[in-house]
Amino acid sequence: MKKIFLNLLFVLSLTVATAQVNTERVMLIGRNALYFEDYVLAIQYFNQVIGSKPYLAAPYYYRGMAKFFLDDFKGAEDDCSLCLERNPYWLAAYQLRGAARQNREDYEGASEDYAKSLEYLPEDKITLLNMGIVNIELKKYDLAEKTFEDVLRLYPDYTPGYLMRAAMFLEKGDTARAFQDYDTTIEIDPYTSHSFAARGILYLQQEKYNKSLADLDEAIRLDPYYEGNYINRGLVRYHLKDLRGAMADYDKVIEMESNNLIARFNRGLLRAQVADNNRAIKDFDKVIELEPTNTMAYLNRSMLNAEIGDNVNALKDLNVVLEEHPDFFQGYYSRAQLKREMNDLKGAENDYLLARRKEAEAKRQIDNNNLAKTDDTKTAKSSDTREETDKDIEKFNMLVVADKKAEEKSKYKSETRGKVQNLNTEILLEPKFVITFYERSLEVRRPVYYSALIDKANNSLDLAWKIRATNSEASLNELQVRTHFRSIENYSKKIDETADNANLYFGRGIDFMLIQDYASAIEDFDRVIAKDANFILAYFARALARSKQVEFNPELQETKTRLVDLPTRMKLPLGKDTPLVGAKVTPEVSKKTLEYDVILKDYERVLNLDPDFIYAYYNRAEILSIQKDYRGAISDYSEAIKREPQFAEAYFNRGLARLSVGETGLGLDDLRKAGELGVVEAYSIIKRMQ
Repeated sequence: MKKIFLNLLFVLSLTVATAQVNTERVMLIGRNALYFEDYVLAIQYFNQVIGSKPYLAAPYYYRGMAKFFLDDFKGAEDDCSLCLERNPYWLAAYQLRGAARQNREDYEGASEDYAKSLEYLPEDKITLLNMGIVNIELKKYDLAEKTFEDVLRLYPDYTPGYLMRAAMFLEKGDTARAFQDYDTTIEIDPYTSHSFAARGILYLQQEKYNKSLADLDEAIRLDPYYEGNYINRGLVRYHLKDLRGAMADYDKVIEMESNNLIARFNRGLLRAQVADNNRAIKDFDKVIELEPTNTMAYLNRSMLNAEIGDNVNALKDLNVVLEEHPDFFQGYYSRAQLKREMNDLKGAENDYLLARRKEAEAKRQIDNNNLAKTDDTKTAKSSDTREETDKDIEKFNMLVVADKKAEEKSKYKSETRGKVQNLNTEILLEPKFVITFYERSLEVRRPVYYSALIDKANNSLDLAWKIRATNSEASLNELQVRTHFRSIENYSKKIDETADNANLYFGRGIDFMLIQDYASAIEDFDRVIAKDANFILAYFARALARSKQVEFNPELQETKTRLVDLPTRMKLPLGKDTPLVGAKVTPEVSKKTLEYDVILKDYERVLNLDPDFIYAYYNRAEILSIQKDYRGAISDYSEAIKREPQFAEAYFNRGLARLSVGETGLGLDDLRKAGELGVVEAYSIIKRMQ
């Protein structure tokens, strides 16, 4: 639905013209990039237009559309608002902002935007459809039904209208009318897989397995690349006692997406049922690797380990389960049995008595709350399945139904094309800035930051090559390595002739850094500072060389610039100073405190001599982040951004630091700005946090 909606918005907005040839040219290139789903590149072009002519409405709208496709819904909403400030009659912006708000679950705001659009375009089917969906979310079923009736009266063959009305009927519990709409949809358009899949799931819920199988077979024939249909067909085949067929469906999903949690979990259960215990354990190993908080996988693996006689690992897994679910009395019975087999008779007795108490408490609670199950809840009657979001530990051995919203994968191998927010990006700080002669080009262009200090150095130091500041270092090839060895020899000869020239030691120190001889580089920078205590770049270069020494020390490899590892499904911080739940924060750095203090002193000296040198703030913030002084890091990144408002890498790193101290809103705002400026990894984090 999102894609259909935005394609129509794109056509609608083509009628709006922009001014002057230059701007039109850049806008055209940006819209071409948008059409070909190169969203990050498109944003860069629209940034250029906005920078040149910020009073135009069009670039904000198109940039908002690109952000929408990247799942940056807050960014899309903000850009649409900026567009409407400049042109309140840009109707497509109301529609796009409504869709962004809808995705952010701001249904009241979305309803206002759709209503505004319908004032001018009362028969727009996309807006009417979205208004109906919003009314469903607001539980205004009568209004939703009336809206869908209007849509289908105007467009009697519009299948999305029937599908969404069927979803509304299901929300109200009217399965008969839902079936009617699914039947009508298939009659009108028998080539849409979603119609068959939706009806197939409804048949599955009603335990009409043969009809469900027929519909899901057809859905897969029409769209063989959607994993959810294979998962649900596997459930149907399981109910039809076709375990081989169910296993084949899960194998297919894992072949398409090796990290699919549902398929791994369900296949593990099926393997356990046919006593293929070792391979079942491997499946649950993978589930736990991908989702370390999945206690149901721990419980199943515990039972399988007990089956093969590995009581030690079975007990470890069961301890994890009971720590998370202390009222799960069946777990205490199982642990008592394990301890008995391991001759821990006292521990077994304690667990058995605890299990009895927990069981009695559970029964009393059920009686007190009148929670005894009744016959009119059909899904509770004898269900063998659960939804992925259902974390009831007592359903540990139930197969999982595919979620309604499947994770969408990028079509492109390139990490900066298409839907880059779906890439499972490792959460690392953007690297420190170094001074070098070489720079690796980035696929997405980022802003270029001017430094008066580096410009002055290039004009006065008389180096063989121009130095530059970059955090995208290029590796030297064989020819370049030989060149810099020769350069070191030449500097050494000149130093023998003129020992008081600090510039020569500095140039040789840079060469030593490039060939990774950091000890020699530090010695040269020491000599520079001894001869000229105000040589700013020497302090900066010495800090870099010392940082490299720390990084390349094998004993310190675990303390790279990894700030946090965000799991795919994560909880938001609980409080102001609470780190990300489930995150692995950088280990303690007590062994390196002295070394880092020396580096920090060099950066402090640089900033005393030149308070506007943004790279010193940035690099110092990186070290503070490694030391888990996130507040100090945030302060330094803010100083850098104050001096260079387009500092993309600083926004990204400050965003991560803010997430680490629980400032989720501010952190996401920083990541949105970083993504806007070309740090594509930001969109993956934004999606996971949302």
